[in-house]
Amino acid sequence: MNGKKNQGKTSQGLSGKKTNFSTEVIAGITTFLTMAYIILVNADILSAAGMDKTALIAITCIVSGVVTVITGLVTDSPIAMAPGMGLNAFFAFTLVLNEKIPWPIALGIVFIAGFIFLLLTVTGLRKKIVEAIPRELLSAIAVGIGIFIAFMGLQNIGLVIDDPATLVKSAPLTKTVLIGLAGLSVMVVLELYKVRGSLLLGIFFSTLLAILLGEVSLPEKVLSVDIDISKVSGKLDIVGALKIGFIAPIFSVLFIDLFDTIGSLLGLSQQIQAIDKDAKPLPLPKLFTIDACASMFGAVCGTSTTTTYIESAAGIAGGGRTGLTSIVTGILFILSILFIPVFSIVPKYATAPALIMVGFFMIKNILRIDLKNLEIGLPSFIIILMIALSYSISTGLAFGFLSYSLMKIFRGKFREIKPALWVINVLCILFFIL
Repeated sequence: MNGKKNQGKTSQGLSGKKTNFSTEVIAGITTFLTMAYIILVNADILSAAGMDKTALIAITCIVSGVVTVITGLVTDSPIAMAPGMGLNAFFAFTLVLNEKIPWPIALGIVFIAGFIFLLLTVTGLRKKIVEAIPRELLSAIAVGIGIFIAFMGLQNIGLVIDDPATLVKSAPLTKTVLIGLAGLSVMVVLELYKVRGSLLLGIFFSTLLAILLGEVSLPEKVLSVDIDISKVSGKLDIVGALKIGFIAPIFSVLFIDLFDTIGSLLGLSQQIQAIDKDAKPLPLPKLFTIDACASMFGAVCGTSTTTTYIESAAGIAGGGRTGLTSIVTGILFILSILFIPVFSIVPKYATAPALIMVGFFMIKNILRIDLKNLEIGLPSFIIILMIALSYSISTGLAFGFLSYSLMKIFRGKFREIKPALWVINVLCILFFIL
């Protein structure tokens, strides 16, 4: 009887958010496949710091899986978390290789930054920071992230490559590029006919096509059970990180994580409400708390800062509206520990089209920005431009917030700048200096 009652409540909760069980499962799988690259990429990057790569693969799966499942259970939101791209590169190449900080101490720095992050959340300062940001700048964040994601997708397909003269240029239409574009075409056609799971089906199509054309080989084995995480897990040195000389690295990690998380969550919340006007905003205080705790948990396990993943937008675009999406994504990450050889055959150019489609879905937020009003239009434009071109959400936000405040100052509208935004401006300036 209790089982039937609980099932009824679950169904009612899903239908109340205009979704169903199968849609949530497909959305969760879509999010996982879109961000599964982090399993191998995070290990590749952090291993450059002298950490054991095999252990890092398993740790990435464990941290991403556990934190994402908890996110789904506690917040009932379709948000996934994992070790952050950019933050892992900062950890390995800046802290460890450039500044010669031993990786156990670097993990301690990540833990301390996460703890400060948690204090900001518990005291309500983080909420005030969010409330101080004008709504149209929130829409600009979503647009900027959308272009940023689409650009990542074009790179992963191989259609856009670097060029020493023009920075970027279009690449030749190689076999893998055509496979990626074929997957994108499938997604577009399915979207035209409003087929649920269009992004996931496009990913599967591209992967199957890559196998048939000999670009991807089937795995030599299906299961992988010989992974030891003890070489990295539990090795952080918090005491060693509590030195005055590490204040600047701690602040840098804190700032990047703070504004990457704020930008990502606000962008995702804007996307949900753009798709469904009746949808409730994401429960940001709970998500901020979990995000902060996730960084601390990740550091204990042995990985760089864990944060909200903007690739969650793929699952949201696929119809995900509840925590069930996150739970499915998290479970798949945990299962990946056993099936790493299978998941690793899905090439980047197969998942890249999903990022392009998500970018299109998010750019619609530009309709909410009054571009005729220079005071809000120019800062919005700067946010969009700098997120996409600097390849950094936090950098784009810093330029945007400072430009917004300067516009108000030039117009003599000091009172329209909320106290928390002055704090943000100081943090932005410190970020650029440090």
